[in-house]
Amino acid sequence: MRIALFEPDIPQNAGAIMRLASCLGICLDLIGPCGFLLDDRRLRRAGMDYLDGLDLARHASWERFRVDRGPGRLVLLTTAGSIGYCDFAFRPDDTILLGRESAGVPAHVHEAADARLVVPMAPGRRSLNVALAAAMVLGEALRQLGAFPARQPTDSR
Repeated sequence: MRIALFEPDIPQNAGAIMRLASCLGICLDLIGPCGFLLDDRRLRRAGMDYLDGLDLARHASWERFRVDRGPGRLVLLTTAGSIGYCDFAFRPDDTILLGRESAGVPAHVHEAADARLVVPMAPGRRSLNVALAAAMVLGEALRQLGAFPARQPTDSR
């Protein structure tokens, strides 16, 4: 299971998704160009100290990502999706693709996706924050696959 960000343009959202991936032990593909520098203080603040343990694969372009990514389905999360994410059967080698906050993904990326999922919402609502949507969909995928990281014992003090 992987998450891929297509040309992200809000560093705080990218940082939150990086933290999500790090905490859940998921590899993150970052597809450039990004709308910010990877050393952006806002990205670092959102990701906190979790970014050091992140399994991050950077790709200079969509074309490079297509060559580098390997096997598995490309599962696009989009407001134009036709399948609710809870109605989709995830596989361990799926890559969940998230578009730019400001523009989603272009038509050629939509066409390349093996599946297009949507988060059902109340009537009249356009979309969720990309980091929230990523957490919801990744959580469902990991639940279906029984793939959440093992819980570590905590100090009971």
